[in-house]
Order: sequence, then C-alpha cells, then structure tokens
Amino acid sequence: MNIPNNTRIAISTEIAKLTYAELHQRADSLAASLKAKGVGPESLIAICLPRSIDFVIAAVGIMKSGAAYLPIDPSTPQARIDAMLADAQTAIVIRDIPTDAGEAPARDFDPTRLAYVIYTSGSTGTPKGVEVTHANLNHLISWHNNAFNITENDHATLFASPGFDASVWEMWPYLAKGATLHIPPDSIRATPALLQDWMLKEKITVSFLPTALAERILDRKWPAAQTSLRFLLTGADTLRRRPPAGLPFQLINNYGPTETTVVATSGLVTSGESIPSIGHAIDGAIIEIRDGEILIGGGGVARGYRNQPALTAERFIEHPVHGRMYRTGDLGSWLPNKETAFEGRADDQIKIRGFRIEPNEIVRALAQNPLVRESAVILRDHLTAYIVPNSAEPLSERSLQETLRKSLPDYMMPAAFVSLDTLPYTENGKLDRQALPEPDASNTIRDEEFEAPQNPLEEKLAEIICELLHLKSVGINDNFFLLGGHSLLGAQLVDRVNRDFTIELTLRSVFDYPTVAGLAEAIEAAILDKVESMSEEEAQRLLN
Repeated sequence: MNIPNNTRIAISTEIAKLTYAELHQRADSLAASLKAKGVGPESLIAICLPRSIDFVIAAVGIMKSGAAYLPIDPSTPQARIDAMLADAQTAIVIRDIPTDAGEAPARDFDPTRLAYVIYTSGSTGTPKGVEVTHANLNHLISWHNNAFNITENDHATLFASPGFDASVWEMWPYLAKGATLHIPPDSIRATPALLQDWMLKEKITVSFLPTALAERILDRKWPAAQTSLRFLLTGADTLRRRPPAGLPFQLINNYGPTETTVVATSGLVTSGESIPSIGHAIDGAIIEIRDGEILIGGGGVARGYRNQPALTAERFIEHPVHGRMYRTGDLGSWLPNKETAFEGRADDQIKIRGFRIEPNEIVRALAQNPLVRESAVILRDHLTAYIVPNSAEPLSERSLQETLRKSLPDYMMPAAFVSLDTLPYTENGKLDRQALPEPDASNTIRDEEFEAPQNPLEEKLAEIICELLHLKSVGINDNFFLLGGHSLLGAQLVDRVNRDFTIELTLRSVFDYPTVAGLAEAIEAAILDKVESMSEEEAQRLLN
C-alpha cells in the first residue's frame, strides 16, 4: 500500500494537524528505530496508545519497518494487556513515539505476510488473536475506495477505539488515497448533537459510527446546504431501524467478523418500516449459508488464530468450490432480493457495542473470586451474571466487580449479579438458560439497600433511566454505569434530560454524577442557573 507524501493534511484533531510529509517523516524515524532493534517481516509490535495522531504514526511506522501491529486500548485492564502480549509473543510495546531522525528501511512487499493482529473474546476464557495479512487488508482497502469513490478530497472520521477492528477500516483506505482523517475529541464523541455539530464544522464526507450512535444521529435535522457528508457507514450491532426520508447522505449497513477483515457484506439502507438486511457480499467476498450458518470466503478471510492451530482448523474450513471459508457461527437466510438477513448466533456468543463476548470468559474471571462456587452469564436486556455462592458468607457486588475489573474491559462487566442456590440444568446436563430468573429486588446482589426516588425530579429521572436500560426500577443511589449504562446510552440520557428539562448538560455530567440522586442535583443546579439569567416572567413559566 502506497501512502501519498505531500503537504496535504493527513490527520486533524482539535489541537493539532499533521501533513502527509510530516506523517512520513515521523513514521520513517520509528521504522528505522524498530529496524535497528531487529524487527522485520512477521514481527509483531504492540501499540498501546489511544485514538490519536501518535497512534496513526505508530501503525504507519510499523508497516514501513516490514512488521505487523497489535493495537491495544490503553484503558484495558493491565492483566488483560499482559495476557494478550504473552499470547502474541511480542517483545516491543509502543507507548510513545521517538523523535529521532531516520529513513525507513527498504522492504519487499509480500501480500502473504502479517499486517496486524486484533484480539477478540475467547470461549476458553482467554482472548484469541486474529492474524490478518496484507492481502486481506488490501482487499478491504480496494473494495472500500471503489465502493465509496474515495479521493484525496474526502474528510473521514477515526471514531473507533484502537482495539476494535473498525479502526482498521476507518484508517487505511483514507491514508491510501491521501484523504484527511479527523479524530473527534472524547468530550463530544458520544453526544449526537455535539458530534453532528463537529461533523458539519469539519466538513466530514464519510464516517463510520457504531449502530447505537448511528441510529441516534439519524434523528438529527441535517441541513442539506451545510452537510458535506456523503456516506454514513454503520455496523457492529443489529440495525433495527431505517433512516427518515430526505437525508442529504446515504446510510450503509455493514457486517463482518474480525476473521474476515472487518467487512464482508454491505448494503444501502433506505427509508421504510422493515428491519434492514446486512446487504450483499462486498466485491471479492463470498457468502454461503449452510444449515442456517453464514460462511464467508474470498479475499478477506484471515490467516487464522495466533498460536491456536486447532481452533483455526475448526473455524477456517476448506470448501470444495469456494476454497477457504470462515464459519462465523452467525445465523442468516437469503431474502427475495438476494440480500442476507442476520438472525442471531448459533452458540452462546454475545455482541455488545460491536464487541464479541464469550460468556465463558466472564465465568472464568468470576471463578477467581473465592466466594463464587459456580456462575453463568447471559444477555437479557443487559449483561447478567448468575452466582452460586461458595459459602454462607454474603456476596458483595463491589467485590464481584473488583474481581472482574482485574482482567476484563468495561464492556464485559455485568450490569446485574443474581444470587442463586443452584444453577438450573436440562436433563442432558446443559445449562437451562430459559430457567434463569429475571433479576429483581429479591435476588439481585446489592451493597446498599434500595432507596426509591424521593421527589418528582428523581422520579422522572429514574423513569428515563429505566426506559433506557430496560429496568423495572432504579434506586437513587444506583450507579448508571453499573446498571448496564455506557457512553452511548449516557448520551441518550443527556439528550432526554436536556429535552425534558430544557437545559444543556453534557455527557461529562453523567460521568461525574452517575446516580439518580447526584444527577438530579446537577439538573437542579442547571435549572437554577438558567432561571437566574431569565426575566421574572420567563422564570415563572419555566418553573411552572
């Protein structure tokens, strides 16, 4: 892959910009430094950096050295980072970019060599690394740039966290064409209104947003004269709605596991009422549905799992006609128009915010708590863990959370812990998921007594949170994020609060005041601030 070398802006953030010439200069320096350490083809270098200019420099520099990169979100628990590094067998971890001068070494391009590795949740209880080659990556780049007519005049977003494979898709196609990557600040990233304002100001032409956020931003009014956006790409979760008519851009739904290089199917979503499909196979990909399971072949099929030949042989199979194919474990069917309908999973795997979660990995982590004898994890409206205590000693919600936080990222944290005397099993000895009870006040493990809302403001706020999180009740001291909330749902909460109370809180308020009681006080303060700046007549009208 050739990256242009000129004075056009390659990467833009709220505080800095980097030209392609500067990107090459800094990436060359890193490549020379890595080469001096003996790095070469098939070497794997970890990048432990947030979404940033330095992250992009590191990825480009590693590619220039001839090595492959392993992106790791620095917010990941250290125990999980250590497990990935040990499994990946990489001796170099980049946490900052050296400033030494140097020229990138000459290298022969071999499409069969490793380009990057991304870790996903593993059913054995440990993450598994997917090995993707340069041929796989070039397949993605070629399709994307042709499908969306990408040129050096495009302005795209780098939204996804580094450890999520969508970051690969958001970065390399645009760099290959000399377009500009814009990195949204964290302060506006999950708030639809602020994100839209930023996209309009930066004249974004193509953007990927995870499904939950894309659905929310479709509700915004998009003035055609001010909107540069041509394509809004989405994926990661099941798209449940279609866009309203009259949008000045096209909505594209996408599907594909990490094992097939991010995207395998893609399709335009128009207005209407039916649930959208996941589209057709992209150019160079093959889709087959065998016994209800989606199989994927073609140029995006990865090399396999790092250091796991048995699992690779199980999931990557030889097809008599299509050659090597990946068994996704996803269920699907053909629609009359030859598009593919996604119909869930054939196994227990869960998907939350685009991240694949194997329940057994959470079960294995819970087993590290000496008070847990047995456990099970399922997805209801939110992730729920069922615990059989090891003794009569009472279980603590905080201790269970602390056990999990040592090795699991936030998106794998159950929103509720339910205590049971025994787990239900079928006659065949398998866990009977249908028999697991709904969490309620009688069985949920809580560290504090439930305290109901005390006034109309708290009642209204609790009602909004229950609706967002699909809960029956919320106490005033319950933590929004421990109930299953996350930044995207937090953005929806802020939208509802601002609309219902005619104030202007930001997502930061939810992080600072994550309980009903705390957020109610913040709302009260915002209302009083607004009242003080009003005329007496306006204030009376608001308070009434």
